[in-house]
Amino acid sequence: MPYDQSWMGFGVIGGLEVAAIATVVGFLLFTLLQRLGRTQGWSQGLALSWAYMVSVLLVGGRDLWDLFYFSYGRVQSLQLLQAKLAEVHDPDNIGLRVLFAFIGAFIGVGASYLLFARRRSP
Repeated sequence: MPYDQSWMGFGVIGGLEVAAIATVVGFLLFTLLQRLGRTQGWSQGLALSWAYMVSVLLVGGRDLWDLFYFSYGRVQSLQLLQAKLAEVHDPDNIGLRVLFAFIGAFIGVGASYLLFARRRSP
């Protein structure tokens, strides 16, 4: 996440907070992209996919990068690993936060689709 995570909880509570943030971001992004796309002639699928992808990257991008780095990055020394882990909020549950970011974005984009996009415009 591109913002300070020090206020967030640990474990499942932190994951639920990430899911709530991703739900709001996904809802707002799809609403914005659907209205913008309607004037540009976009299909609903294009607006759905862009809203989902951007909301996941906005909310869980930092955690996704850290998860990738710790899984595949070459850590040359123990001190470097300790320094990188010190920068991560709750490194024990980073995968849970990423999963909840995916789920929250899906719920937010889906709820916005059900509320606004399925209506027929006059």
